[in-house]
Amino acid sequence: MTLCTSCNIGKLLPANLETSLKAKQCNHCHGHWVLIEDFVRWKQQASPATTVEVKDTEDHLYHVADDSIKALLCPISGTLMRKFRIKADSRRRIDYSPAVGAIWLDDGEWQLIKLSGLAGSLNVIVTEHYQHQLRRESTKQQLSEIYSRKFGAEQYQKVQDFRAWLEQQPNQADLKAYLMAQDPYRG
Repeated sequence: MTLCTSCNIGKLLPANLETSLKAKQCNHCHGHWVLIEDFVRWKQQASPATTVEVKDTEDHLYHVADDSIKALLCPISGTLMRKFRIKADSRRRIDYSPAVGAIWLDDGEWQLIKLSGLAGSLNVIVTEHYQHQLRRESTKQQLSEIYSRKFGAEQYQKVQDFRAWLEQQPNQADLKAYLMAQDPYRG
C-alpha cells in the first residue's frame, strides 16, 4: 500500500470518486489520487449529464480540506508535483504529477470542482493553455477592481461604455488623436 502524499499518515486504498471513476482514497485525510487515464476512460464511458452531475441542494455545506501550501511529492515517483489553479476567482489548487499523469484532490475538492461545472474537465485543468487563460482572467479582474476604485464605479462604467463604442468606430484613430490632443483646435 502507498502512503498518502498529503498527510503522510494514511494509506491510499482503492475507491471510486464517482460510479466507475477509479481512484485511491487516503483512509486518514480522505483525499483522492486520480490517474488521468482513469478519468478520461470514465469521461468517455459516462453520459455528459453524469460527468457534471451535482447534487443541487440547499446544504452545499461540505467539508473542503485546507489547500496544501507545501509542495507535495508524488506517492508513486517521489518527484515534486505541480500546483494548478482550479478557477480564476479562487486560490484553490490541485496537485498534478506529470511523471505519473495523476492528480491529488484534497478532501472536498472534487465536490468543489463539480459545483464549478468543471467535473468533465479535470484533465483540462492541468494544461498550460487553461492555466494561461486563468491568469488572463485573474489579471483582468484585478485591473477592473483597481480601475473601479480609482475612477469610482459609475465613472468606470461610463468609460467602459465609451471605450466599447470607440472601438466600433471606423475612424477610431482620429477620435483617439482628438481626445489625446491637449488642444485639438490648435494647428
